[in-house]
Amino acid sequence: MRDSSRLLKLLGLPGSVSAGAQAAAAEFPVLVPHSFLFRMRRGDPDDPLLRQVLALEEEQLESAGFGDDPVGDDLARQAPGMLQKYRGRVLLITTGACAVHCRYCFRRHFPYSEAPHRPADWQPALDRIAADPTIQEVILSGGDPLVLADDRLAALWGRLEQIAHLRRVRLHTRLPIVLPARVTSELLSLLTTSRLQPVVVVHSNHARELVADCAEALLRLSRAGGIMVFNQAVLLQGVNDTVTALEELSESLLRLGVIPYYLHQLDKVRGGAHFEVAVSRGLQLVEALRGRLPGYAIPRYVQEVAGESSKQPLFESDRLS
Repeated sequence: MRDSSRLLKLLGLPGSVSAGAQAAAAEFPVLVPHSFLFRMRRGDPDDPLLRQVLALEEEQLESAGFGDDPVGDDLARQAPGMLQKYRGRVLLITTGACAVHCRYCFRRHFPYSEAPHRPADWQPALDRIAADPTIQEVILSGGDPLVLADDRLAALWGRLEQIAHLRRVRLHTRLPIVLPARVTSELLSLLTTSRLQPVVVVHSNHARELVADCAEALLRLSRAGGIMVFNQAVLLQGVNDTVTALEELSESLLRLGVIPYYLHQLDKVRGGAHFEVAVSRGLQLVEALRGRLPGYAIPRYVQEVAGESSKQPLFESDRLS
């Protein structure tokens, strides 16, 4: 689905819900898979899934402190398509394509045209990784790495396997959530037969995402031998900024074998300010979760700060651990 008007019509909502958002949609187009669309509530303009993907006029407002590169990706580029922010691991921008356009995406302004597009284009990054024995983990990101066809993903994975000091490959992906059919037997075979430890980090923000075909896909991932599956969420105004929403998200993830990993404070990307929740409110929510959930079910509340050597914990006990 690539049209806000048609999206709203299918949900039985008036076009006025997204009035004045033409400029926002022109800059960052609307893109919603049908599987994700079918989980939205008809007739509800405040549906938490709809809110994540519907272009709004507020995206065009100027907000102090919000910019095009909120997490310092530009400064972290070490080779075409390769970022390194933290010791021991690097991130590869495998593609600029996603299956869904989340309106709060911190890379909505990323210069994807400068990233590798052909297999040969990856050689400088692979050479940098091979030359640095301190690098033990490669993160495949984007865009979304699972947008790549199985053969292209397997080809890049195979080249990483040839670097002896690598131990893990981590996939950061939203596709098991928004396009669950991408979790194929071929993908599971690639992940479970590699010498490299596969880590899959999915991105779900609300329990109502984790149903039907999405739940089945996550169970396939979590029950496949040797795959570690985590979730990272973003704290979003009007989506999951209540203790009930966050509790239900963690419980739903655990039922599907997925560990709640991070709750991110919103990255200050231009166009996303209307999603921001105050850190003080986030701290209240995490404190409330501590009275409702076991410790392993509470995600770490963190913020990415450009130039820092790790994600910055916002909750006191996480800073001390």
